Amino acid sequence: MNSQFWWHMARASGIVTWGFLIASALWGVLLSTRVLKPYDRPAWLIDLHSWLGTITLFGTALHLVSLVGDTYIYFGAADLFVPFATSWKPLAVAWGIIGMYLLIAVQGSSWLMKKLPKKFWRSIHLLSYGLFATVSIHSFTAGTDRANHFFQAFGVAIITVMVGAIAIRVMYAGKPRTRQVISQRAESL
Repeated sequence: MNSQFWWHMARASGIVTWGFLIASALWGVLLSTRVLKPYDRPAWLIDLHSWLGTITLFGTALHLVSLVGDTYIYFGAADLFVPFATSWKPLAVAWGIIGMYLLIAVQGSSWLMKKLPKKFWRSIHLLSYGLFATVSIHSFTAGTDRANHFFQAFGVAIITVMVGAIAIRVMYAGKPRTRQVISQRAESL
């Protein structure tokens, strides 16, 4: 096996998982705003959103396992689960750890959604916007690819898409609307 296998796996799993996080968040915006109604299929969107969130959780686990497997920098349990415990870029790694805990809270609450009060679930689920921010900061400050032009373009693209999604979410906050109401609102602007 290549001596840099785990380093490459850590990098790739982190970047791909970031992409899955964005995809999950975008589907979440489509679900909450219903901007595609009557063309969307809510049950399908919910299943896809849940699947993307679960894949993001597994991708995060792969990222952590890969960091432990890499021998260039030592990462023990405390380094991976306690913010500021590592001596290697402590602030950058702390952003990732905080993001991991936010991901666990958001995804865990999704699995328990039917057993939680709706307001409580919604307040936990809104943490996904903070999750995106912490993971993005982690990616650009801890990642060794931050100087790579392709990575920078990918980062700018997904951050731009996410900012657009947040704008849509804020614009259509509240009760889901039909396309007709959305069209009327857009025409009045």
